[in-house]
Amino acid sequence: MNFLRGVMGGQAAGPQPSGADTIQKLCDRVASSTLLEDRRDAVRALKSLSKKYRMEVGTQAMDHLINILQTDRSDSEILGYALDTLYNLICNDEEEEQDESEDAVTHIPVSGKRKNASAPDETAQKQADDLGAQFTEMFIQDPEHVTLLLTLLEDFDFHVRWPGVKLLTALLKNQGVQLQGIILVSPMGVSRLMDLLADSREVIRNDGLLLLQQLTKSNAAIQKIVAFENAFERLLDIITEEGSSDGGIVVEDCLLLLLNLLKNNSSNQNFFKEGSYIQRMKPWFEVGDDNSGWSAQKVTNLHLMLQLVRVMVSPVNSPGATASCQRSMYQCGLLQQLCTILMATGVPADILTETINTVSEVIRGSQINQDYFASVNAPSNPPRPAIVVLLMSMVNERQPFVLRCAVLYCFQCFLYKNQKGQGEIVATLLPSTIDANSISAGQLLCGGLFSADSLSNWCAAVALAHALQDNLTQKEQLLRVQLATSLGKPPVSLLQQCTNILSQTKSEKGSKVQTRVGLLMLLCTWINNCPIAVTHFLHNQENVPFLTAQISENLGEDERLVQGLCALLLGICIYYNDNSLENYTKEKLKQLIEKRIGKENFVEKLGFITKHELYSRAAQKPQPVFPSPEQMLFDHEFTKLVKELEGVITKAVHKSSEEEKKEEEVKKTLEQHDNIVTQYKELIREQDAQIQELKEQVSTMSAQNEQMQTSLTQQLSQIQQHKDQYNILKLKLGKDNHSQSNSQGDGSQMNGLQMEEVTQLRAELEELRMQHTLLQTQLGDKDTLINSLRSEPSKTAEGSAAESDNSELLKELEALRSQVQSQSAEINQMRTEREELLRRAEAASSEAAPCSDSSLDAQKMAELESRLAAQTNETERLKAEAKSLSQSRLELEQQLASATSTVAILQTEKAKLQTEVQESKKEQDDLLMLLADQDQKIHSLKQKLKDLGETVDDEDDLDTRDQTDDDYEEEEDED
Repeated sequence: MNFLRGVMGGQAAGPQPSGADTIQKLCDRVASSTLLEDRRDAVRALKSLSKKYRMEVGTQAMDHLINILQTDRSDSEILGYALDTLYNLICNDEEEEQDESEDAVTHIPVSGKRKNASAPDETAQKQADDLGAQFTEMFIQDPEHVTLLLTLLEDFDFHVRWPGVKLLTALLKNQGVQLQGIILVSPMGVSRLMDLLADSREVIRNDGLLLLQQLTKSNAAIQKIVAFENAFERLLDIITEEGSSDGGIVVEDCLLLLLNLLKNNSSNQNFFKEGSYIQRMKPWFEVGDDNSGWSAQKVTNLHLMLQLVRVMVSPVNSPGATASCQRSMYQCGLLQQLCTILMATGVPADILTETINTVSEVIRGSQINQDYFASVNAPSNPPRPAIVVLLMSMVNERQPFVLRCAVLYCFQCFLYKNQKGQGEIVATLLPSTIDANSISAGQLLCGGLFSADSLSNWCAAVALAHALQDNLTQKEQLLRVQLATSLGKPPVSLLQQCTNILSQTKSEKGSKVQTRVGLLMLLCTWINNCPIAVTHFLHNQENVPFLTAQISENLGEDERLVQGLCALLLGICIYYNDNSLENYTKEKLKQLIEKRIGKENFVEKLGFITKHELYSRAAQKPQPVFPSPEQMLFDHEFTKLVKELEGVITKAVHKSSEEEKKEEEVKKTLEQHDNIVTQYKELIREQDAQIQELKEQVSTMSAQNEQMQTSLTQQLSQIQQHKDQYNILKLKLGKDNHSQSNSQGDGSQMNGLQMEEVTQLRAELEELRMQHTLLQTQLGDKDTLINSLRSEPSKTAEGSAAESDNSELLKELEALRSQVQSQSAEINQMRTEREELLRRAEAASSEAAPCSDSSLDAQKMAELESRLAAQTNETERLKAEAKSLSQSRLELEQQLASATSTVAILQTEKAKLQTEVQESKKEQDDLLMLLADQDQKIHSLKQKLKDLGETVDDEDDLDTRDQTDDDYEEEEDED
């Protein structure tokens, strides 16, 4: 203990040991002491020396400190000292020096960093950084040390958990990639770190946020794990608890961590959207009416919140994911809230600029969001559309440069894939829609296009070009715009005025290069793929000489870009020329280039555009971001147009008239062959349709035949049932006659039974009538089918054979009809006889009733006997009818045989139709052979085109269609 007092306390007698000796003795004490108190004091002494003697403590004591972490895990105090010592060795940041006496009591969180009065020596700082990296490498050389540190973080004691968090953060700063790999494979490694966000002690939670920021940098796998550990829910809860945008540095740390998790991570973005977390972002942007006095922290927080929204709808994301997020932001009201900030007063300039950029990407390519943005009005008197207010800022040279760039980006995003919006902007320039009492977007764009400010010229030209992007209708509509340049002079078209400004700025100094580049981009976009606009441009006799003179001059470096754009404009006039002007046909323009400029010189000037440094910068992303106004020369969409046109214009210029004629002849020949092939394919389709119709008819006739056979079978079964019932009735009548001869009472009972049987016979008669009606209906359907088969025109030779078969089928059906009619006559006769029997039975019943009430005399008895005899005669007659029914049964059996023969005829017809199908297939094969010959001719013609240097598509629609025909034939074979 005296030794420790000498190190920690007052002076001891004799010479003082050196720092290295003291550290060596302390390390020996840590390694050899058996008492925990001695080891604790030694580790505490090492901690106090770790800043001044960083090299010595790191090289001698690191292994002992790691051993302490492994062996003395039961004592939180010694663990805290060891972790603090390791942190001092590894951390490269300059921190506030703390009094040693305070270190012995407790750890006080440091909220800020104190800067030294004099800047440290750069060499010393570099050595310190290298030292921290070396100690970090020593520590993580064994991955178990990192796993041990993660295990210690589970200890809830403040003196262990907080130093452990700081140490792990320092390790990540020095060797982030290696630490990420170790933590990723460590069991429950990320989950243990996520538990820090739930710690009730704010200092640990806040440092845990810093730790997770370092952990999630540039590692998609860890980002996904952190996100699925419910990080979004916890972070949004912390932001809400801390006051959202009015919160402090903790809100900023949470937002930075959210940006790490979501940026360039489509999986986490989808999880964020599916978890309905976009809806929870809306309250962040609820600003009050009083927007004065924004704190610097609030500006930072809101700036990060806007960046978080932009991450979800960034143009670099997949189109489907971006569209889904844009739809969610509109549905939850987030877009409306952002537009409120956009139109609010008192908002800081940088927040307003970032809000404009955010709204731009929320509406980019989303029709519903673009329509909503078009309906937003500024709170002015009278109300003005938000688009007009923003354009007023864009063309105002007193506005900040970044704000003007943001407004231009917003206008571009509003018109991106929005033909409706493009039409509304162009309509404000047309004579019929101009309102003299209000300022429109078109008037502002024209005003900026012709103002004295070069940046306004460029922005207005690019904005107007986006109103024409990929929209042929609006390009033609804009040709109608007329401008009044001055009093007393006739109006000129907008197209002509643009070329006039180009020629006027030619002689001015280089500050107008930006204006000329903007106008040339507008003209190229305007006349591209629009032959009518090309004709209007060439109609002015001064335009072509101006372009050729501009290209052929030897100018400075700044003018080479203008020359390249002039060459692009002249190349578009050649490529999309419809030869309607005799003086400026394709051939004459190419001859002019060859004489005045030279083809090689023309192509060289054209190629200078893509070699320009600012071209490559503009082609990277849609948002116009430039360090200074002078570097604002290229638009992102225009770079795509240049890339598309450069090759085709070069080929068009080098192509001779003979090659063009040959190409036109080849195209005509290809068109003729295409027409022939199309005719044959139409013929094949017609034959396929006819075959399909015949197949359907065969299937219909087969179904009807089956239905008729079923009906006949039912008829036969019903006739058999009637015969059985008749036999039963005959037996009953015989029994009744025998019983009636015994007594009068028995006679009345017999009459009652006879009434029941007559009722049953009546019901059966009605059933037979219904069956007869059904049979007549089926026969009528068969007649209709036969008439349709008769009326069908015969288009092929095979049709005559089918018609003869149909006539045979008709004969068979006529015979079947006659049989059914004879059966119907017999049924009617049976019905008449049964009705007569019914009347007699009723009369007998009515006469027998009064006899039961009075005494019978001999005369009435005789009458009853005569009636009984009559009934006996009737029974004999019924027997005769049974015989006739038996004959009817035989006739029905004959009809069944006839129907069977009809089925055989139909099957024969089906076989013949199948034969016709096979013959049609043979015809199709012949046609396919003809098509193959045609394809061979086309291939040879294409080969000739390729030999001539023309570009011919390798894929041919004919192959695709023939493949479709082959697939269809395979389906027919399977059928």
